[in-house]
Amino acid sequence: MTTTRTPHPYLDHPGPIPFAHRGGDADGLENTAAQFRRAADAGYRYMETDVHVTADGVLVAFHDDTLDRVTDGAGRIAELPWSEVRQARVAGREPVPLLSELLETFPEVRWNVDVKEEGALLPLLELVERTNAWDRVCLGSFSESRVARAQRLAGPRLATSYGTAGVLALRLRSWGVPVGLRASALAAQVPVAQAGVPVVDRRFVGAAHARGLQVHVWTVNDSVEMHRLLDLGVDGIMTDHIDTLRAVMEDRGTWV
Repeated sequence: MTTTRTPHPYLDHPGPIPFAHRGGDADGLENTAAQFRRAADAGYRYMETDVHVTADGVLVAFHDDTLDRVTDGAGRIAELPWSEVRQARVAGREPVPLLSELLETFPEVRWNVDVKEEGALLPLLELVERTNAWDRVCLGSFSESRVARAQRLAGPRLATSYGTAGVLALRLRSWGVPVGLRASALAAQVPVAQAGVPVVDRRFVGAAHARGLQVHVWTVNDSVEMHRLLDLGVDGIMTDHIDTLRAVMEDRGTWV
């Protein structure tokens, strides 16, 4: 039996949701305003990004805890002031964006935000409150306690996905193991498999849908796998290859 619940406005989208993971990965410009612009111009209205907070409390859209991998800068973001982080260039070209700038620059976009550290949680909630972006942000984290804390602080206005513990519980439920689940999440955002163990199959999708949850799968870059997952009934796919996912969904008649 499928559970009926009032959907959060964040999920107001006809058909499966295409997510541009970090905006896509064109030219190595992940999580930059330039790459999010490319995805928006390609028709994407859902973007995935990550947040860290600088030493002086500035919230930035960035995946790693250090600048080293993708920028010409170096050092831990949490130990650097914004005045230094803002000088770094992704792929030597594009600045690290503020999440506030992304919300303002792309007013039609909805953001799936992975909170990478505890210190970024309150600044994120304060930003969402200040900009009244409750309908445009879904908060996720590998830390179940962090997501649960966000839900306690913000209440039902905030859309959230399960952390690792919640996904594991849902996987166990799909196998018939009677374990409890946090009721407030709206989605399970999961990899296809974890440590060689399949996560997304018909039983998992069915267990999620029976509880009124959507299933969003990351990070899928192969067109055959995209088709397979959509055939299973997943509700969203996150991809680095935004042109590939758009072509797959156009082929299936599900691109909006």
